[in-house]
Amino acid sequence: MNEIVVSILSAAIDRACAEGKLASTPYTITVEAPKDTAHGDLASNVALAMARTEGKPPRAVAEIIRDSVELPADVAEISVAGPGFINFRMAPHYWHKQMRRAMGEAANYFRPRRWQLRPGANQRVQVEYLSANPTGPLTVGHGRNAVLGDTIARLYEAAGFQVTREYYFNDGGRQMKLLGESVRARYLQELRREAKLPEDGYQGEYIREIAQQLIAENGDKLVDAADIDVFRAAAVKAIFADINKTCARLGITFNVFANELDLMKAGKVDEVLRGLADRELLVERDGALWLRGGPVGLPKDEVLVRSGPDREPTYRTPDIAYHIEKLKAGYDLIIDVFGADHIAEHQQVVAAVKALGHDVTPLRVIIYQFVTLTRGGEKVKMSTRKATYVTLDELIDEVGADVVRFFFLFRKSDSHLDFDLDLARKQAPENPVFYVQYAHARLSSIFREADKVGFELPDDSESVRLELLTGEEIELAKRAIGLPAVMTAAAELLEPHRIPFYLLELAGEFHRYYNKPTNRIIGTDPDLSIARLFLARLLKTAIAAGLGLLGVGAPERM
Repeated sequence: MNEIVVSILSAAIDRACAEGKLASTPYTITVEAPKDTAHGDLASNVALAMARTEGKPPRAVAEIIRDSVELPADVAEISVAGPGFINFRMAPHYWHKQMRRAMGEAANYFRPRRWQLRPGANQRVQVEYLSANPTGPLTVGHGRNAVLGDTIARLYEAAGFQVTREYYFNDGGRQMKLLGESVRARYLQELRREAKLPEDGYQGEYIREIAQQLIAENGDKLVDAADIDVFRAAAVKAIFADINKTCARLGITFNVFANELDLMKAGKVDEVLRGLADRELLVERDGALWLRGGPVGLPKDEVLVRSGPDREPTYRTPDIAYHIEKLKAGYDLIIDVFGADHIAEHQQVVAAVKALGHDVTPLRVIIYQFVTLTRGGEKVKMSTRKATYVTLDELIDEVGADVVRFFFLFRKSDSHLDFDLDLARKQAPENPVFYVQYAHARLSSIFREADKVGFELPDDSESVRLELLTGEEIELAKRAIGLPAVMTAAAELLEPHRIPFYLLELAGEFHRYYNKPTNRIIGTDPDLSIARLFLARLLKTAIAAGLGLLGVGAPERM
C-alpha cells in the first residue's frame, strides 16, 4: 500500500512539474497511517515539505498534486486536509486482494518484513540479554530483561535474520569469591563446625541448600579445603541449573554463554588496558587506574582497575573487552538489554570501545525500567524462602507464564512497570492477556460451530464473495492486515510493546463486532457466512501469530 501511494504521488508531482505547475525541485515522499482513520488509510506531508521551495502555501501545493493524480483502481479517493496533508483511501477491491494474499500465505504473512540493516550487511544479529551473574535465583527484575531480549530475538528471527542469543556472566571477581565463601560457611555450619558468613555474604536459603547438596555428595571431606573454588563451582552449577529451569518455564533459550573469566584468562582485558594506555587515555591515581573521561566524551574519569594488592578490574573493564569481541565477530547489529542502573556503564563502555578505534555503529541498547509488584494498590513482597527479594519462579507460580510475558511487554521498556497481581489473576476483560487470548478462543469456537453445520472454507479463495462484507468488517480486516507493519516497527525500533498494544486493539474491535446480534458469522445466507468465516480465519491467524511472537499461548478454548 505504501509503495502504491508513493508511486501515485511521485507520478503526480512529475506531471505537475512537466506542466509548469510546480518547480522541478528534489523532494522526498513519506507516507504513514493517519491517527484518525476517518482521514483515510494513508497520508503524506510531501506538500508541506515542498511549500517553501515552491513559494506557495502548503495547501495550494497539495491541491496541485491532488489535481495531477491519476487514480488506479486500488485507490477509492484522494483528498486534501488541514494545512496540506494529502490523504488516500484504498478501494474495497484492494483490501479484498490483501485479505486473499494474507490467507494464501497464512502464518508466513503475519511476521516482520526483513529490511537491510546496512549496505552490504550479512544480516547477522546478536542479542545479549538476561546476563544475570550466577549468584542467586532470577528475580522479577531479571524476568523483564529476559522477556524483552527473547522477544526481540524472536522478532528478528521471524524477519529472516540470523540471530545469536547470548548470555554473558561474571564467574570471577569479588562477587563470585563471596559466593564461594558463603557456601563454604554454610557447609561448615551444616556439619556443626564453627563458621561465620563473610561480611556482605549471600544469605539466601538457596546457599544452605547448595551446602547440603555438597554434604550429600562429599560428606565432611571438604572441611579442610582451603581453596574455595570447589564451593564456588558447586554454587555456579546449582544456580545455573535453577536459572535454566526458570528460563525454560518462559520459553527462553540461549545459543551462547560467554563469561568474564575467559576474557581475562585470554588476555583480552589486558589488551584493552594496553590499548588505552598507548592512547594516553589511562591515568594512575590513588593506586587505581582510571579512564580519562574528557578525551572520550565522558563527564568524568572512571575507575578501570581498583587499587589494592589484587588490582582487580572493575565490572566495566571486561565489558569493554567483551563488546570488542562482539564487534570482531562481524555482527551487523548487536543489541544489549540492560536495566536502568546500567545506563552510565553502557555509555562508558561504548566510549572506550570507540576510543580504541572500533566502529560502534552496530551497537544498540534497550534500557528498561524496574518492576514493582502490587496487590490491592499496595506494593507487596511475596513470601519467599530464598531471600529478601521476589523470585521470578514465584511470580510464574502465582499468575502463569503467559501472563508474566505479556505483562512484561505491555509497557514501553523505558517506563516503570507496576505489575498488578490482582489484575494478572483475573479471568476478565480488564486483564489484557485474557482479553486477547479470549478473542482467539472465540474465533476458534466459530470454526467448531461451522464444522457442526457443514460450513467449510473453499480451497479457492477467489470464490469467496468478499464484496458481501460490510465496512465494519473491512475495517477489522485492515487491522489484521496491518499487524506485520507493527511487528516490523517493533523490531526496527526495539519497541516490542507495540505488538501487545496492537493485539489488544484488534481483540477489542473483534469483541465489539462479535457482540452485535446482527453479526452472526454462521447465518442463513451461505455466501455471507463463508465470507465472514474467511474474515474470522484471517483474524484468528493474525492473533495467533502475534501472540506467538510474544511467546504467549493462543488457546482454542477458555
